[in-house]
Amino acid sequence: MPESRFDVLLQQAAAGSLTRREVLKRAAGLGLGAPAIAALLAACGGSSTTPTTSTTSSTSTTSSTTTTSTGGSTPSTSAGSSPVAAATSATSGGPTKRGGGGELKLLWWQAPTILNPHLSQGTKDFDASRVVLEPLADFDQNGNLVAALAAEIPSASNGGVSSDGKSVTWKLLQGVKWSDGQPFTSADVKFTYDFVTNKAAGATTVGNYLVIDSIDTPDDYTVTVNFKNPNPAWFNVFVGPYGMILPQHILKNYVGTNARNAPFNLKSIGTGAYKVDSFTPGDVVNYSINDNFREANKPFFDTVNLKGGGDATSAARASIQTAEVDYGWNLQVEASVLQAMETASSPGKLLVTPGNSVERILVNLTDPNTTVDGQKSHLGTPHPFQSILAVRQAYAMAVPRDQIATTIYGPTAKPAVNVLNGPPKFTSHNTTWKYDLAAAGTLLDNAGWAKGADGVRAKGGVKMEITYQTSILTQRQQVQEVVKASFGQLGIKVTLKTVQASVFFGSGASNVDTYPHFYADLEEYYIGPSAPFPLSYMAEFYGKASNIAQRENSWSGLNITRWQNSDYDAAYEQAAIELDPTKQAQLFIKMNDLIVNNVAVIPLYIADGYIPIAHTLAGVAALPWTGSFAQVGEWYRTKA
Repeated sequence: MPESRFDVLLQQAAAGSLTRREVLKRAAGLGLGAPAIAALLAACGGSSTTPTTSTTSSTSTTSSTTTTSTGGSTPSTSAGSSPVAAATSATSGGPTKRGGGGELKLLWWQAPTILNPHLSQGTKDFDASRVVLEPLADFDQNGNLVAALAAEIPSASNGGVSSDGKSVTWKLLQGVKWSDGQPFTSADVKFTYDFVTNKAAGATTVGNYLVIDSIDTPDDYTVTVNFKNPNPAWFNVFVGPYGMILPQHILKNYVGTNARNAPFNLKSIGTGAYKVDSFTPGDVVNYSINDNFREANKPFFDTVNLKGGGDATSAARASIQTAEVDYGWNLQVEASVLQAMETASSPGKLLVTPGNSVERILVNLTDPNTTVDGQKSHLGTPHPFQSILAVRQAYAMAVPRDQIATTIYGPTAKPAVNVLNGPPKFTSHNTTWKYDLAAAGTLLDNAGWAKGADGVRAKGGVKMEITYQTSILTQRQQVQEVVKASFGQLGIKVTLKTVQASVFFGSGASNVDTYPHFYADLEEYYIGPSAPFPLSYMAEFYGKASNIAQRENSWSGLNITRWQNSDYDAAYEQAAIELDPTKQAQLFIKMNDLIVNNVAVIPLYIADGYIPIAHTLAGVAALPWTGSFAQVGEWYRTKA
């Protein structure tokens, strides 16, 4: 069956693709109770919700920012080490003894507010918690599982994953201690589940754990997780940012309604390379070496200072130009600005983070200009010409993706053809794209849409006049202008509409300018999978009526293009229960190809991100599927 609607909503909230107001609207549409809503709002963090007005024009306007998502699955067999442990091995010149590295300075322009990841207010809190706490396993750059507190990664071959997909057994590392010297055991894993799923706690990670039926701990170093249904995404629990394990002996008296009163939330006890010395919420966290850490030659740095505040540009400058800090986070800064900071003599550099998200234009399959039952874009009212495949195919050929990628977004951007762009095993190699106005014109001619005296194509008295909307962001308005000019040559008249981001990504049944309402013909924004098993991401195109954004569900449905395809729905439903990795990949690739070939969406570009780090900081890897600190114990400093 399809993934839980709560789970999908929680992942979108945590990924930053929904504002608090929109989460409230969709939660109400799902009939969720107060604890679940509290968990969703906490996952949102600081999303903007201030409403403003939209404008309709044919010119570009001012700028805003976009968000990206994070989130891995092919088993690996390494145990007890980080995703890039090899980068700091003795053979690679890494540290050979613990400590001696001085202070590691980190700058998060949004400061953490809590150090319990299961009560997190956003990515900043997951990262600050990960310095101390660990999951059973984490994800490497390609979404592969790498053991952390687990002795090995479960698989069918080692008996860890049951043949029916309804249970997974984890073998834990032995001899691991919490930073206060107490032993880490299976009881801590079971306690973490009990803590998170207690409704009164309002845990932000609860969505990942609702698939569990029960947990067995036959001994101190074995944990068996029993699922309610066959679960191909068994690695979504106790793994990655949402999977950090809590100490039972510290938190056993702080469950349910008392969860947020625990001193642990401000001074966590963990099994990781560092421990918390002091924490001022909204300002700074100071860490020092965990003397009980299981790897005798790690970590390298004596202390870690994680400072919050400022803005994205100042964080970049402090990391690249002035060497005030060693590492900066969440730089929602234009690539050209970042690249201008990096010179041959600058003390910092830019670490490239491979992009998995895609900027895309969505094509409305319903009519945004006709009102039915009190709503436009009604599911039962097909678009007068965009519901025709040949028209959508012409659209796809009339968008110059290479020009958009390289001219507007810079050298790290590349034209996109797929909706699903990672992990690599789920990325299709079957799809292609081309910019060809002549071929696009032929498609429209053959479909009976001919140019009139005014240069605009028409058929049966209906003119090809469309509205193309997106949020206010300099690059997006530039894309709009490029597409408008190209469509104009093709004989399609385009009116551009720009909407403040807080409105476009907002909510409320009366706010008709939100992207789920989609009261336009085309709209554009940036999104990607938040986890390496991308079922919740692909739910956006699941075509069952209950999943279509419409008045009946207060526009909480995930499918906002209103595209419906029975082959897609069957593949999606099978992917939700398919256990064979090869067949999983085939299903996700099939889903992607159906979306692309039916032109429900026109992918525009994929762009890499940047992390500014000091030239002397080594052992750092870009980890798109997990938090920044999944391998902070591996970091070290080289000579300048």
